[in-house]
Amino acid sequence: MTDTMTADIALPNPAGADRSRAGRLVHRLRETRELSLRLAEPLSAEDMTVQASEEASPTKWHLAHVTWFFETFVLARHLRGYRIFDETFNYCFNSYYESQGARQARARRGLLTRPSIDRVLAYRRHVDAGLAALLPDGIAPPPEIARLVEIGIQHEQQHQELLLTDILALFAASPLRPAYRDRQAFPAPQAAEPVRWIKFAGGICKVGHDGRSFGWDNESPQHDALIHPFQIADRLVTNAEWLEFMADGGYRNASLWLADGWAIINRENWQAPLYWEQREEQWHAMSLQGLRPIEPAAPVAHVSYFEADAFARWAGKRLPTEFEWEVAAQDVAPDAGGRRASEPRPLPPLTPFDGRPRQLFGEVWQWTQSAYAPYPGYRPPSGALGEYNGKFMISQQVLRGASCATPSGHSRTTYRNFFYPQQRWQFTGLRLASEAS
Repeated sequence: MTDTMTADIALPNPAGADRSRAGRLVHRLRETRELSLRLAEPLSAEDMTVQASEEASPTKWHLAHVTWFFETFVLARHLRGYRIFDETFNYCFNSYYESQGARQARARRGLLTRPSIDRVLAYRRHVDAGLAALLPDGIAPPPEIARLVEIGIQHEQQHQELLLTDILALFAASPLRPAYRDRQAFPAPQAAEPVRWIKFAGGICKVGHDGRSFGWDNESPQHDALIHPFQIADRLVTNAEWLEFMADGGYRNASLWLADGWAIINRENWQAPLYWEQREEQWHAMSLQGLRPIEPAAPVAHVSYFEADAFARWAGKRLPTEFEWEVAAQDVAPDAGGRRASEPRPLPPLTPFDGRPRQLFGEVWQWTQSAYAPYPGYRPPSGALGEYNGKFMISQQVLRGASCATPSGHSRTTYRNFFYPQQRWQFTGLRLASEAS
């Protein structure tokens, strides 16, 4: 009787679902690995070797490091008979994993003229072959392997953004001001729209990742947060508004600045955002398309937390907390208006206002006034991967959203990026907030 009923009734097919998930995982893995190579295509071997600053890393190092991650944490532990490509690569391409031994100092990665880029590409092919053997088409991997591969994909996507950011830093330091991609036709400069303020009642709100899809450990656990009534700007702060701040003496008014910020702008002689320079009495900015005149309506980018905070004070507002930002963004699709990292291009026109915040994802990471700290009940994962986020929860600020260099599909409302308050080589900007009036 039971056998007959089973044959006649269309029951769920867990094995088929597993095969489907495995297929999607393998497809995303291949797509991610291929995108990294496409991002490097416009570069010469010399471009890929040089390091612009202590914050940045060479493209060659990024391509090798993400490959080292898959070799070290996936293949070496889970593929029987796997052969390590080169024992010296653990020293060359480990980033900060103390558990994995000694490594080349971050500030000296640009000295790794060897191995050559050809050797690094051979390393990628070797590891990709191992991943193909570990993940044959149509066969679902054990959950632990699937989890590690997913982490590896997400990790490589982070480095795709860093690769573009670091190339911009390198080309901005060149007297030739080269373009990463050929220049494209740009729309005529447009005037910035007036800011609209969106009010939120606050209350006890759930924040953090709900665990139903991938999220980094620092996004969890989901918990309740008390949020007072607030209002937030519907759009990002623009270059035109930043020019007003500069013209009004914003970089010379000590009363606007936190003490550490005032010290650094005087020590480093900051007078404008990073990559801005004046030519023939007009401000230009270095971009992935080369040096271009400032677009007044485009979001300001490459500003530090100190600069963002000073601007907010000058405007009579403040930066949002990370939880205010998250609550404001909860009804907006993460990839709305986003772009693929392989196609850096001019910012899209501002979408029509529909009562919700705009420009949340795909243009610049947005500074918040929240310190990067663990959520209540947070525990770092066990093992080497526990070093990924938890040990950096000190002296940094949280940024929310995603930038024009963030790969498609890598954005979500709960994502917590974090940088030191003086850093500005990333695509970082701001939106304003205040208490509800």
